[in-house]
Amino acid sequence: MTEARNSTEPRGPRRRALVTGASAGIGAAFAERLARDQYDLVLVARSRDRLETLAKRIRDERGMEAEVLAADLTDPADLRRVEQAIAADARLELLVNNAGFGTFGAFAELDPEREESEIRLNVIALVRLARAALPVMLARGHGSIVNVSSLAGLQPCPHNATYGATKAFVNSFTEALHEELRGTGVKVQALCPGFTRTEFQDRAGIDTSAIPEFAWMDPEAVVEASLQGLRRGEVLCVPGAQNKAVAAVTTFLPRAVKRRVAGALARRFGV
Repeated sequence: MTEARNSTEPRGPRRRALVTGASAGIGAAFAERLARDQYDLVLVARSRDRLETLAKRIRDERGMEAEVLAADLTDPADLRRVEQAIAADARLELLVNNAGFGTFGAFAELDPEREESEIRLNVIALVRLARAALPVMLARGHGSIVNVSSLAGLQPCPHNATYGATKAFVNSFTEALHEELRGTGVKVQALCPGFTRTEFQDRAGIDTSAIPEFAWMDPEAVVEASLQGLRRGEVLCVPGAQNKAVAAVTTFLPRAVKRRVAGALARRFGV
């Protein structure tokens, strides 16, 4: 019996999960794990080819449904299509808001259009998809939303200003929803990973050669921590002992110190 079947959620028709940013990294790891846990899936990302490959593997190896929904969530029309699919899905048990990207460098030198797209994906799409999912979940009295955030959301992030600010929003938004949903049977979680072996750093142009090996986690371990935390009702989930230590330290440091330390680390890693 899988861990998913040990949950207290009602049984019946097969549950479905929708995962954004599912073509690689943490999103793909969520899709693989949820298929193993007997969820049918809706896979959302821009790359149809990569989604089709993942969907075929899930169908062939796990025997689960895997629907591909190719969409650019920074595009209002595509975002509406995904919202409509979520709102109409009576079997949607879990929404994983994973899609996101980061920009790095001196803010005054970054492309403002790219910064706006980052906010659209990391914040606006996440909010709208959560809003689309909640009415059906509330009517049923159960369901879960995982909003993928970051350790970067726990302190100001010089040279990573927009990304850190979007993740701070995600954390605050998720914690507020948790209180609104108390007693409804619907759970929300902000997942705050640190350095994870995905394409994220390469896409953002970050040189990771100076980051020590112990600082890294595999996406599968991040997903496992998230799902365990969700079962426990953990609202801010920080996976990994090393990341928990960083989060604990930043909680007690004065904000001015956190700013200085974060700026020094950014310069150290050549951002």
